[in-house]
Amino acid sequence: MNTRRVALQYGRGELELELPAANLTVVEPRFVRGLPDEEAAFQAAVRAPIGTKPLREIVRAHERIAIVIPDHTRPLPRERLLPWLFRELAHVPAENFIIINGTGSHRANTPAELREMIGPAVYDRYRVLNHDSRDAGTLKSAGTTADGRRVAMNRDYVEADRRIVLGFIEPHFMAGFSGGYKGVFPAIADLEAIKHYHRAQVIGDPRSTWGVMAGNPTQAQVRVNGALLPVDFLINVTQNRRREITGFFCGEVIAAHDRGCAFAKQTAMVACPRAFPIVITSNSGFPLDQNLYQTVKGMSAAAQVVQDGGLILAAAECGDGFPDHGSFKHFLFSHQSAQAMLDTINQAPAPIEDQWQVQLLALILVRARVGVHCLIEPEDIRRAHLEPVPDLAGRVQEELARLGPDAPIAVLPEGPMTIPYLG
Repeated sequence: MNTRRVALQYGRGELELELPAANLTVVEPRFVRGLPDEEAAFQAAVRAPIGTKPLREIVRAHERIAIVIPDHTRPLPRERLLPWLFRELAHVPAENFIIINGTGSHRANTPAELREMIGPAVYDRYRVLNHDSRDAGTLKSAGTTADGRRVAMNRDYVEADRRIVLGFIEPHFMAGFSGGYKGVFPAIADLEAIKHYHRAQVIGDPRSTWGVMAGNPTQAQVRVNGALLPVDFLINVTQNRRREITGFFCGEVIAAHDRGCAFAKQTAMVACPRAFPIVITSNSGFPLDQNLYQTVKGMSAAAQVVQDGGLILAAAECGDGFPDHGSFKHFLFSHQSAQAMLDTINQAPAPIEDQWQVQLLALILVRARVGVHCLIEPEDIRRAHLEPVPDLAGRVQEELARLGPDAPIAVLPEGPMTIPYLG
């Protein structure tokens, strides 16, 4: 039997599989080479931005500047971007800056994690803090939504004279694409606003999905709520699988984000002519595959092209477990089936924390089987309504023995960095 070796992104390295080659489809984004001089490209992007004035002309030396970065679950090259940003704004004293780690409802990052994320030189010189959506003392009203709901955001962000938001544009399983105003909302919002944003009817809307921007109710909330306070400058990037920057999209939030999403869509969305009985996916490796909560994204990418009743196999290291924030683990463990989870969510009088990730996982589980290769204890994986898979290649052979040796297989080596669709 002819075989093909496929390397899945896994943790900080790769997981190699030997798979039957006869009916194998490898679904990958179109590779784009990294920019030859990233810092020079950064300077060009912030000095000739999209839809606004150059960054240096916007920020004055006496002003207080809030810089928002995504947390440890996003592969933004903060350790490169922030030094370039501070060199560009060298006329502003270091004490005027505050770096806010946009955790949303995720756990706080440890000092060691923050130091790695932003680099020792920046960590030692500038003030850095974790957003805490649950601590009212660190929040302040940012305004009221069109339907009369109060939204609070990180106090330092609200009180800043200027706001700069950094982000990474990739396909997103609810919002169409990440980046843009998503670096503000839900990243630095209060927990009640985050829960309302993730309410069941919005997450369950078929337009709240990968690559869809027009009419997407999730993205619409991101943009409306993220704009409650002015964002003075957006710095968004796209990257390839080597974590090299392939594009800068900087300036006015909507204009820069739209241009970045169009670029990402050309490289990340891949048409498939048919659905597959077996789909193997990664969760794009570290940092996205640190926990099972985030791994739902890789499963969702695979679910776009899996047959009803088919098998999804996800490889994600999950060194951080489920993780411990919110009610994700408890929600999974306390229900007997995926349908029971959906019933609880749909009948709840108000959104329950983390129900959105449970809802998306349950919607996958009612139509497909899901196995996971990870570091979480097998019994806990079973309690989460998933199948522990210690040997991915062996599990594929078991499924082929049931289906027949020529059953088609799809592989997403980069997980949700590639979004397959039927067409």
